[in-house]
Amino acid sequence: MLALTALTLSYFRSHKRAELKLDGRPVALFGANGAGKTNILEAVSLFSPGRGLRRAGAADMARRAEDVGWKLTGQLQAANQIYEIDIWSEGGAARQIRIDGKAANQIALGKISRVVWLIPAMDRLWIEAAEGRRRFLDRIVLSFDPSHAEASLTYEKSMRERNRLLKEQVRDPAWYRVLEGQMAEAGNRVHQARMSAIESLQVAQADAETAFPAAELELIQSEGSMPGSEDDLREALAESRFRDLAAGRTLVGPHRSDLIGTYVAKGVAAKECSTGEQKALLVSLILANARALAQRDGAPPMLLLDEVAAHLDADRCAALYDEICGLGAQAWMTGTGPEMFAALGDRAQILEVTEDGGLSQVRQA
Repeated sequence: MLALTALTLSYFRSHKRAELKLDGRPVALFGANGAGKTNILEAVSLFSPGRGLRRAGAADMARRAEDVGWKLTGQLQAANQIYEIDIWSEGGAARQIRIDGKAANQIALGKISRVVWLIPAMDRLWIEAAEGRRRFLDRIVLSFDPSHAEASLTYEKSMRERNRLLKEQVRDPAWYRVLEGQMAEAGNRVHQARMSAIESLQVAQADAETAFPAAELELIQSEGSMPGSEDDLREALAESRFRDLAAGRTLVGPHRSDLIGTYVAKGVAAKECSTGEQKALLVSLILANARALAQRDGAPPMLLLDEVAAHLDADRCAALYDEICGLGAQAWMTGTGPEMFAALGDRAQILEVTEDGGLSQVRQA
């Protein structure tokens, strides 16, 4: 089992202080708009590598009234072991992590804790720009391979420096070779990790008995096909210099990839599906991600499902709850009222979130 059994938020977002005592079951949070339900989900999302579900900077997570920094304390049960995890930021500085009293980095956190999520901002995933789909895919990749963030950062840093040379119209190839070598090595790692994650999702969907539609996924390039190896990418970057100089930016590489989805049963592109079908496809992929990790690691990740009932009918909501419980996942879900989670019965902890004098109350409904 992978689950938080205790969570405390201090001066985090709207919460001056909030304490949750948990038992590993799914967690359904309900309350009025503005009570801070999504803020709790964001706190849980920080128990994994990356920038969290809002992609916010550490300074933006501080409670504005006091602005004294913030801290999260969690008790994480993973692989029959209990970890004490502290995550905090002071003065807007980058967040710090401590596992069992010892300083740790995000990769170390990712080795013991995996979190995947679906939030309302993703509802337009199939019809928005490619950047959002790359980010969605990279979040999935991170759940399989915490070092993916490091490879992505190395690639982006090298590309920024190469783009600077291009904008300044530097033409000496010696300036480019080192950067393109770094981009080729890191970029190939990024691409291969993405392809591996897509394959894992496809297998998990094919093997599943689920009420949600399967999505066929394809990774394409806006400028032709992605070079197939590190050497191919290095060569492609070198050959593209003249064109890149004219554009002032790098036009080949994994930063130009796009994730294309197809509703398998109907043979229809995801972007052409109805709003409800697009939501169902996203839910299907998140569940496939959880199943693939459960098969590999012996336990599913924690799932964050913010306002998940939106665009899902009552039957699909009930089916979703059944699949979550069947997986044994600690899913964190939000809604405005307890009736939205009635189909869960006693299979979940249903908690009300209210605010009283700046102190958040999270109690059993």
